[in-house]
Amino acid sequence: MSEHAPADGPATADAPWSVARVSQQLKTYIDRLGAIWVEGEITQWNVRGGNVFGKLKDLEQDATFSFAIWSSTARRIDLAEFSAGDRVIGLFAPNYWPKGGSLTFVTQALRHAGLGDLLERLERLRRQLAEEGLFDAARKHPLPFLPGLIGLITGANSDAEKDVLRNAALRWPAVRFRTIHTAVQGEHVPEQVVAAIETLDADPEVEVIIIARGGGDFQHLLGFSDERLLRAAAAATTPIVSAIGHENDRPLLDEVADLRASTPTDAAKRVVPDVSDELLRTAQARTRLLTAVTGLVRIETDRLTQLRSRPVLRAPEWIIQQRAEQTNRDRDRATELFSRLVEREGSRISALRGQLVALSPQATLQRGYAIARDEAGHVLTDASRASTGDHVSVLLAAGSIAATVNATSDHTLEKK
Repeated sequence: MSEHAPADGPATADAPWSVARVSQQLKTYIDRLGAIWVEGEITQWNVRGGNVFGKLKDLEQDATFSFAIWSSTARRIDLAEFSAGDRVIGLFAPNYWPKGGSLTFVTQALRHAGLGDLLERLERLRRQLAEEGLFDAARKHPLPFLPGLIGLITGANSDAEKDVLRNAALRWPAVRFRTIHTAVQGEHVPEQVVAAIETLDADPEVEVIIIARGGGDFQHLLGFSDERLLRAAAAATTPIVSAIGHENDRPLLDEVADLRASTPTDAAKRVVPDVSDELLRTAQARTRLLTAVTGLVRIETDRLTQLRSRPVLRAPEWIIQQRAEQTNRDRDRATELFSRLVEREGSRISALRGQLVALSPQATLQRGYAIARDEAGHVLTDASRASTGDHVSVLLAAGSIAATVNATSDHTLEKK
């Protein structure tokens, strides 16, 4: 059996150190480190008996250490402001406990860290996504009037889940949900929510997706401003409703989502119609429709009654009889007018004939006059134009005679 090495000697196989010496040596080395300022993300935060036991994770690499806040120190720190998922800067003093062989960092001071940097990064991301058009109203999908199945992404047994389910059921008892529970704060939020969005978006029965979380500290909501989550929400073809936090909480998911609800309760009201309101509107619409149809039927009935009361429809032969009588009257009047016209024009023609007969040469001849023409057919109106021996023709009222002019002083005519 080997003996222990001297207190100031090196540890060898023949003279190994005792566990107590090793523990004490470690404690001495660790105590020399002193209190140091460390930045990281709280991944565990458990309050027991006024003390806090938690873990702090590196922001970029896979490294974690445990820390504790004793009740004496907790009086200087507002524990209600911190929880898992917060990014903090703390003053930690390493404390090695030889009896249990555990290393714990005792917290002497703690505050939120990097808010300015976070806000700047978020603002850069906001501008980038806005330039890409992810916030444009034109790309947002309209919500269905009454979704048959609603997808819900929220924390397990959370108040947000209870608010959405309760208020939706109150508004429409037959509403159906497909719920996927995810982390709602901390480092696992983006990957779990992205997976839930993709699962629900691939389900053809899901018509709208609600992402709900209760209010919280700014850092508690950082996961809902993660670029991976935002791009997954923008790529989804199913309408997405963001119900993260309370009225004043505005993670970037609110800008990308198709609809932003101020609270989980508001999300249920925006997605699910109120059955009472819809029944009332339906009754009002039915009443308006009945009134309109009744009025239209009454108007058309009155119109038909008026049409049927007209003589032409009451006794269709009436118009034929009326038109026949009118035709007979028109015919008789036309006959009378035509007869009068014929009679008047006949009298006028007779008068003109009498005038014509009285003025015609024939009438003169019938009174005993005659017309003499020379051989050329010219009418002789002067005896001096005829010479003795000229042949002339004498036109009488009936027939004509040929004569020779006898050279006498009285120009007597000799019949040939």
